[in-house]
Amino acid sequence: MRKFCLGIAAVLFAAVGMAELQEVRVGGSLSIAGWYYDYDSIETDAYYDQWIRLNAEAKFSENVSAFIEFDSYDVWGEDFRSDYLRGLDLRADSSDDVEVYQAYIEAANLWNTPLRLRVGRQELMFGSEWLIGNNSNASTVFGLSFDAVRATWEADTWSIDAVTAKLAERFGRFAQDDTDLYMIYGTCRALEDHEFDVYWIYVRDDLGTVAYPVDLHTIGIRAAGSFGNLDYEAEFAWQLGEVDDVPSACPFGFGDADVDYDTPGLTATVGYTFECCWTPRPFVGFTWLSGGDPDHSAWSNDRTLPFNRLFSDVSYSEFLYFTELSNVLVYSAGLDLQPTECLALSLVVSKLEVDEAYDNPALFGGGKLDDDLGWEMAVSAEYQYTEDLLFYATYAHLFGDDGLAGNYVVSSGLSPWDGSADDDYNAVYAGMEISF
Repeated sequence: MRKFCLGIAAVLFAAVGMAELQEVRVGGSLSIAGWYYDYDSIETDAYYDQWIRLNAEAKFSENVSAFIEFDSYDVWGEDFRSDYLRGLDLRADSSDDVEVYQAYIEAANLWNTPLRLRVGRQELMFGSEWLIGNNSNASTVFGLSFDAVRATWEADTWSIDAVTAKLAERFGRFAQDDTDLYMIYGTCRALEDHEFDVYWIYVRDDLGTVAYPVDLHTIGIRAAGSFGNLDYEAEFAWQLGEVDDVPSACPFGFGDADVDYDTPGLTATVGYTFECCWTPRPFVGFTWLSGGDPDHSAWSNDRTLPFNRLFSDVSYSEFLYFTELSNVLVYSAGLDLQPTECLALSLVVSKLEVDEAYDNPALFGGGKLDDDLGWEMAVSAEYQYTEDLLFYATYAHLFGDDGLAGNYVVSSGLSPWDGSADDDYNAVYAGMEISF
């Protein structure tokens, strides 16, 4: 470990030139968990995994620093000497070994102003991470970072961030031929105990990295805070844009389809904390991820696409592909409890419905599918054994309904779920995480 840390320090020193190194801080985390998913009509999943992160921060002055973090995600039984007879490393796979998860240089108080600049691979987390997050809150943990430049102007009661990130590089013309993300995010904290955000996010995909060239603008507002024991959070976003070169459904192959985004999304939660034994906090929530306007013709292929989750770190189901779920209405209610200072319990019950149920064109003798996905219940516990060591466990069950079969609710509402009507799903997972 000592050699590893010295190696990181040497890399950091080289990254910022010959500035005098004043301090190096080393840290990291290790998460280990076991997972079991029973999908009824779909294949059952059961496995153990672990996510390792090691980092070092080097300070060269009060305002100049560099940060490097390595990570590795592994499933137990993979990528090690699994041949128990001969000790051979037959399952080795170096493609998923240690990666550079973050590596950036940061300069603060530039030109004696509140301007901070961070350049390099970094996590991006804004608001409640409803649209931009680091993929650490969903059930399966993989992490998410961006190759980005982030400029932040932070005053006493407000801040504004400007971000540009490279999502895919094809070595073409500058600011063209690639896939890029641009964002401006403003936050106001002038009112005590309240926070108000406004933002614009633009994804420009010239190459059609996913399928076709895309221009997608997301404009949104967010408010969060508390009035005494009453807490709230609400966020609304509207997406505008278009997808080019999608072929029409014309049997003679004429023209392109008119495929665009003109799609809203909304989420809101309200809770109240009682000052009594176990400090119960009941809460209710509602989320609308619009399904757009599907194509109802066998000839056009024209459509308005569902709300795109972008890089969300918010999950509404333990089963339906976590942060990819869209084209849904989610009604939820729950209860948080704090029996002791170290133990936290939570119960959440959700009703899931399809916003735009799939409708087969009449030509094929189809019909509109049921829009009821079912009820989901999840019980979870977290135990902070020490300041550094956390234990956690969750049990979830989905009482499926007819809408599970065939509705387009995963892949941001672009793909159908593979389950059958009235499926019952179970999930159990437990793990531990230590940070240092």
